[in-house]
Amino acid sequence: MSEKLLAGLQLMVFGMGMVYVFLIVMIFCMKLMSKIVAPIAARQKAAEDAAKAAAAKAAPASRDDAALAVAAVAAVASARR
Repeated sequence: MSEKLLAGLQLMVFGMGMVYVFLIVMIFCMKLMSKIVAPIAARQKAAEDAAKAAAAKAAPASRDDAALAVAAVAAVASARR
């Protein structure tokens, strides 16, 4: 009986050790991946900022379009009366 208990205890310690080692390796890989991906994320953020700046420059034209759409809707509404 004690042999089975000892074997179970050894198996438990081995299994918990394997989980611990796996978690350490996973954390190491995640940190490495974040260092690899950081420059790519910075370039993507810069591209998004440039796109937002370009959209901000184009915003007055879209405001004019919105004003034209409102005027067209008002004209159609007054024509139906």
